[in-house]
Amino acid sequence: MKDLPEPPANPEPTANIGKFQDSDVTADGSTRASVAFSKPETLWFNTGTLCNIECENCYILSSPTNDALVYLSEAEVTRYLDEISERGWPIHEIGFTGGEPFMNPEMIPMAHAALKRGFEVLILTNAMRPMMRKSMRAGLVDLEAAYPGKMTLRVSLDHFTAAHHDAERGAGSFAKSIEGMRWLRDTGITMTVAGRSLWQETEADARVGYARLYQQHGFDIDAQHPGRTVLFPEMDEAVEVPEITTACWGILNKSPKDVMCASSRMVVKRKGADQPAVLACTLLPYAPEFELGSTLQEAEAPVKLNHPHCAKFCVLGGASCSA
Repeated sequence: MKDLPEPPANPEPTANIGKFQDSDVTADGSTRASVAFSKPETLWFNTGTLCNIECENCYILSSPTNDALVYLSEAEVTRYLDEISERGWPIHEIGFTGGEPFMNPEMIPMAHAALKRGFEVLILTNAMRPMMRKSMRAGLVDLEAAYPGKMTLRVSLDHFTAAHHDAERGAGSFAKSIEGMRWLRDTGITMTVAGRSLWQETEADARVGYARLYQQHGFDIDAQHPGRTVLFPEMDEAVEVPEITTACWGILNKSPKDVMCASSRMVVKRKGADQPAVLACTLLPYAPEFELGSTLQEAEAPVKLNHPHCAKFCVLGGASCSA
């Protein structure tokens, strides 16, 4: 595999020294757990890492200047949609993430390409200015009219209060996202919310707070449903986490089939690359070990859980990017 371009600078991890060094064994010599691609459900497309804002703790380091992952095109998305049929994957959902997907000028045609083949479409967005451009709003209205109820926009609303949300995303961000959500409400487009467990509050308290916000604005979102209001655990590489061994499944009473890489893959296009690549995980766009190849056939390989995010976010945190 060719060397990957350097990602934007990130602080050196201060924990897990000596761990996650060998794909096959953990630091204590145990067999590292792996996950088979056993139940294909979602294919993600990263539309590019450019974003209209720069969040304080963005796992993918999106910003107005980070183009490490460049824009995908409708033609490139269509190629993979064709391959889903060729491989016989029982995919039901196509997800688009970024960056901010609505920065990509071909976002509407890419969504249409998926919808017209019968897939459900999930678009992750901050619901701010890129989505609210006239051309994007018109495109979303047309898609909803042609494929009613088949498209969902998941809005990144880090907290149910402006103060906490804006501390992560910049002053005024909360109000702009709420404005976009009101437009989605009035247009009748299905929306959900992604929040974060960054603050010292229980999940129950957080869901009560989101429920209050939804009621205030008339948003038809279930605050108690984990797929409608998704609360993601933080991915802090400075936190010590255990490595996942083959014995952990029984100890934790969990199945490899429940981990995100059992059911999803993500397509990206790196800056300077001739063609897109397929990754094992939506959370690890810069980790060479998790790049599986350029085709979906290559992407059917099992994934070895050789990263702190595998443990903290997926196995122990139980999170999933899909609904």
